[in-house]
Amino acid sequence: MNYLPLVGILIVILGFLLRLNTLAVVAAAALATGLAAGRDLGEVISILGKAFNESRYVSIVWLALPVIGLLEHYGLRQQARRVISGFAGATTGRLLLAYLFFRQVTAAIGLNSIAGHPQTVRPLVAPMAEAAAERTGPIDGRTRERVKAMSAATDNVGNFFGEDIFIAIGSILLIIGFLDQNGIQVAPLQLSVWAIPTAIVAFIIHGARLLWLDKSLAQTPSARSERSRGAPASSLEKRPSTSLGTSDDGMPS
Repeated sequence: MNYLPLVGILIVILGFLLRLNTLAVVAAAALATGLAAGRDLGEVISILGKAFNESRYVSIVWLALPVIGLLEHYGLRQQARRVISGFAGATTGRLLLAYLFFRQVTAAIGLNSIAGHPQTVRPLVAPMAEAAAERTGPIDGRTRERVKAMSAATDNVGNFFGEDIFIAIGSILLIIGFLDQNGIQVAPLQLSVWAIPTAIVAFIIHGARLLWLDKSLAQTPSARSERSRGAPASSLEKRPSTSLGTSDDGMPS
């Protein structure tokens, strides 16, 4: 009987006695046990990774939520608003149009989780869109909710119409399975190619909605009052007087 693989137990005991890092001690013990049992390094690492993936109770996606909450607590949303305020030509529609393009491109190459409502829209995109809308003056609650809704809609449109371009996405596999059950043989690449025109049309339509949003924000009462307050005084001096006139000789009439 080979007792050499039990060296891992000794490493764990010594590591705990010396108060070393627990994770490092356990990993070292597992590696030593695997190597002592005659397994190569790559196989040992593969076994460790599989065991971790099957026994973990918390998904990495859920671990991102408290991190985002902590960043918001320390002023992530306020910093995002300050950043967008520094760009002179930034508007709500242009900002969301750029995000729509980014979302579609990343979803088309399979990076769906790189953006989304909890990790980008709420802490970054929506505050920046609100700050861009406030450049022409304060906005009311209804307008603010409209900007937030359009920010969320932009993420939905970009992700929904961009992900179908990626071959290994669940929706493509679902369509292929449904067509195959009905005797229609379609390759995944064919569906991906035909999803490109749809994504382009979706980008054009929603992009037009975003540009229309800019136009409607410019027509809000707060924006009009802000422009009127900023009107030059010379325009007021050119108005004819209705209460007092002058005659040709310069004397009051």
